[in-house]
Amino acid sequence: MPVGLIALALGGFGIGLTEFVIMGLLPEVAADFRVSEASAGWFISGYALAVVVGALGLTAAVSRFQRKPVLAVLLVLFIAGNLLSAVAPDYWTMMAGRVVAALAHGAFFGIGAVVAAGMVPPTRKAAAIAIMFTGLTAANVLGVPLGTLLGQAAGWRSTFWAITGIGVLALAGILALVPKAGSGEAAPGGLRSELRAFRSGQVWLSILVTVLGYGGMFGAFTYIAFTLTEVSGFAASTVPWLLIVFGVGLFIGNTLGGRAADRNVDRTLLAVLSVLVVVLVAFALSAGNQMLTIASLLLLGGFGFATVPGLQMRVMKYAAKAPTLASGANIGAFNVGNALGAWLGGVTITAGLGYTSPIWAGAAITVLGLLVMAGAAAGAKASARRAAATGLTAASQTGMEAEVAGSTEAEPADVEPVSVR
Repeated sequence: MPVGLIALALGGFGIGLTEFVIMGLLPEVAADFRVSEASAGWFISGYALAVVVGALGLTAAVSRFQRKPVLAVLLVLFIAGNLLSAVAPDYWTMMAGRVVAALAHGAFFGIGAVVAAGMVPPTRKAAAIAIMFTGLTAANVLGVPLGTLLGQAAGWRSTFWAITGIGVLALAGILALVPKAGSGEAAPGGLRSELRAFRSGQVWLSILVTVLGYGGMFGAFTYIAFTLTEVSGFAASTVPWLLIVFGVGLFIGNTLGGRAADRNVDRTLLAVLSVLVVVLVAFALSAGNQMLTIASLLLLGGFGFATVPGLQMRVMKYAAKAPTLASGANIGAFNVGNALGAWLGGVTITAGLGYTSPIWAGAAITVLGLLVMAGAAAGAKASARRAAATGLTAASQTGMEAEVAGSTEAEPADVEPVSVR
């Protein structure tokens, strides 16, 4: 395993931590700034929106530059945003810090996925992307619970100081360990060539699958605390530990999903999305049983995140000549899916359908993602067959032309004269 992947994973850990740890610290942050919890919630929503902007706008702006220096600059931006959050004297300064850090998020994962894939042979690209995303899963498994405990014990600002330190370590790792350009890494081609990748219908279909497939899982997860306490009957104090079960599933799913996607991306995504639908339906039906709920959390995390390496790899596959902006756009698509799932889950709760309704909504969104994925896979297979047939026809035509040319260019055979007597 290239050591540069460790540096990318460490950066992913810090970014994942700054995104999610705020959820456990909202009461303390709201009290410190003397705002309502709903107003403090904009530290989450504002971050998600800024991720989309950074994934598209910032990635496009730096598309012609070498990727290693860009990653370093993005981590400097990430460090500055978290430092600003740690010292923020008021609400809007804190919001500015969140937005600055979030701008680095989308571009870092989008560009980092291209760099990670370029460090390894073609048969290991999805696994390399999965290693980078391991940092994100580790942030959920270990970072968020520990960061929340630190913030509750030493003040919420201490958590952002710790994240700032992690950013500095990740920056040092990028500078020391990531190569200037991997042997399998496409050279930066500028904005015009990056935009040409979006002419591919498969790129757009892949992005849509990301929105729907990941949005279904996140829609179910957004309101999981209410499901666990109001439906499953768990005490509120046990929720953080139950979320670790979900995080363990994320870690396992990310690792195995990357390995499977290296063998066959489309087949892996179709299988994982199909099982994810079954898991969501089973969870919705069995949420009243605590043991089955624990099992569902593990499976939801596992199959929900097993899609991530394959989804990212598929976009990069069909934008192979200029993958940077498409990769960033797909990172933005994950966050659009987050917003879609959370919004639809909130609509179902507001409609009085109960705290299992977001899970049903997530299952419905995932079914749509599965259908789009099936259509995309069928279209890709048909295109491959047409390309193969065209290649055979061209080869046959070339062979015939060569045969004719050979016969016309051959010397005429000697003819024995015939004597007449």
